[in-house]
Amino acid sequence: MRTHSRTSLGSAALVCVVGLFVGLVPGEAQSRFRVLQNHVRPAITSGKAAVIASLPSGQQLHLSIVLPLRNQGDLTALLGRLYDPSSPDYRHFLSVEQFTDQFGPTADDYQTVVDFAQANGLTVTGRPANRLIVPVKGTVAQVEKAFNVSMKVYQHPTEERTFFSPDREPSLNLSVPVAHIAGLNNFSTPRAMLTRAAAGQAIANPAQIGSGPNGQYRASDMRAAYYGGSALTGSGQCVGLFELDGYYLADVDLVFSNTGQSYSVPVNNVLLDGATGESLNGDAEPVLDIVQAIGMAPGLSQVRVYIANEYGSGFDDAAIFNQMAAENVCKQLSVSWLWEPEDHSSNDPIFLEFAAQGQSLFVSAGDHGAYSSSNDPWYPADDLYVTAVAGTSLTTNGAGSSWNSEQAWQSSGGGPSPNGLGIPSWQLGVANSSNGASTTLRNVPDVAMEADTDNYNCTMGVCLGLGWGGTSFAAPRWAGFMALVNQQAAAKGPNTVGFINPAIYSIGASSSYGSALHDISSGNDDCCGQSVWYNAVPGYDLVTGWGSPNGQTLIDALAGSPAVGFTLTNSALTTSLSINPGASGAATITVNDQGGFSGSVNLAVSGLPSGVTGTFGTNPTTASSVLTLSAGSSAAPGTAYVTVTGTSGTVIATTTFALTVVGPSFALSVPPVARPPSGRRWWLRLRCQRCR
Repeated sequence: MRTHSRTSLGSAALVCVVGLFVGLVPGEAQSRFRVLQNHVRPAITSGKAAVIASLPSGQQLHLSIVLPLRNQGDLTALLGRLYDPSSPDYRHFLSVEQFTDQFGPTADDYQTVVDFAQANGLTVTGRPANRLIVPVKGTVAQVEKAFNVSMKVYQHPTEERTFFSPDREPSLNLSVPVAHIAGLNNFSTPRAMLTRAAAGQAIANPAQIGSGPNGQYRASDMRAAYYGGSALTGSGQCVGLFELDGYYLADVDLVFSNTGQSYSVPVNNVLLDGATGESLNGDAEPVLDIVQAIGMAPGLSQVRVYIANEYGSGFDDAAIFNQMAAENVCKQLSVSWLWEPEDHSSNDPIFLEFAAQGQSLFVSAGDHGAYSSSNDPWYPADDLYVTAVAGTSLTTNGAGSSWNSEQAWQSSGGGPSPNGLGIPSWQLGVANSSNGASTTLRNVPDVAMEADTDNYNCTMGVCLGLGWGGTSFAAPRWAGFMALVNQQAAAKGPNTVGFINPAIYSIGASSSYGSALHDISSGNDDCCGQSVWYNAVPGYDLVTGWGSPNGQTLIDALAGSPAVGFTLTNSALTTSLSINPGASGAATITVNDQGGFSGSVNLAVSGLPSGVTGTFGTNPTTASSVLTLSAGSSAAPGTAYVTVTGTSGTVIATTTFALTVVGPSFALSVPPVARPPSGRRWWLRLRCQRCR
């Protein structure tokens, strides 16, 4: 039986972060003529992958030349202080400019690499603010010249497809050190961690009660189960999503409308490596990521979708991760894809920047049971600098109600790192005779959330009755929950919580564990024909980690008690608000007291579309007020984001919702559909467009 230490939360956290990042950043190369490593797969060097042809010389490739960090000893020391509750630097995270000045490549070194790329005919497609990568594009012939390789097409040794790769390690006549070149091969095809219930299969968990169609879970059900409050909505926070295919916003709208809900969170795309934002292989993954993040945090300032098109080109994961770091817009990030990189440390400089800037990265733990020697990918779930999220099967106390119980989802991934990554300091001491964890390797997962095949989703204009599942649902849910944590943290000061693993493991080892997290101790991951599997046990385990969040208690443990003040919520966050010209509608604005606040709040509304007026029933108010919105006969049709601001002395809070002034009519039209790429599945989309 697991025993819990009586060590205080702060002291335990200090123990976890001592030496947290020591020895985990590789040193810089010194020679002038650079021969790089870890770009050619063992399947090529061993001869298991047969050469089929040369890659066409005119084919375009998008690559990232990744540069190493500077002053790595200083960075290690700083990270220790940033995550040490007793340090004056605790959570005083860096800006992009500060990180770049202290630890990024120098401006001169960066320019040297830019000049090298351009001199070899490559086009530099951007200059990220952190100077960690030089993104380039060029033909195969130009790439071969720049890096002294020959690009070949090979037969994949275990899959019925071909892949391309350089035939040897790249070498560069360059004085500046280079850490890696991302995008030079497509040996590993990233896989989205989502699955469907089989045809005719009943809801996987008969005790589960969702509020969506056929008893499936809506995204808002997760908010009710894992948070259960109303004060925190993610206001002022952004969730960033890592995507390798485009999507259609109409499908996001469809998920909400088919479940009787709406949303008012802006969804913005960041397109990289030639991506168009259009779906090439179905959009179920990005759609569910967007919906689940919003469901947990319906007041987000935005969901930011980072899209790189990996189809038909090499897989440049560095481009997406680096854009997330160089922008530093979203403090909570989610990845629902797994793959096997040629170099498992190539993204660590970017992940370290996340930690230094107070950004947290949540990654799906996998959908094929315990980690083993199979061909399933595990990265980046087993990286040291991410929070790996496992799957559970959740039971609630009724449709749209609170948490009741939870057990391990049988297909959820976990185990000691198959890639041989060493154990981080915050995991020392978690292994015991019952959980099977390693004392020397990074153990996965860290935490968990609902992922059974009882969730509602739509894709390519279709919403079938079969349930969806996978740890793809769990990762963005945790990112949304983290937005609630950071909203509370931001109310007390400018700082976010950052990388949560040191704090989570500290809580797990403390007397606060049982109240802050749901300890999931039933179920296993015995599935998929694996020869090795693990049981969920009391305390930490390799199936559910430390478990799932227990509402406000975990938020307080991570962010500290709420500051004295208030938040605003509104009834239009999940219920669509639309009015006809000449008519009116209403939204209830609620004042949520925090930290003992008891004052009155003055309300004001802004962002109203032309021809619409707003009046409050009670103003100022101490509890709630009905905002009546009246549209004149000449009010312009369209959707606007309306903001209500509450002021009480120096305390200010806002809440935003979407208001639609209905136009004269709607019509259904079928837009022209381009011929799909050969070998790809393609779906016909119907779009509902407003008549002009």
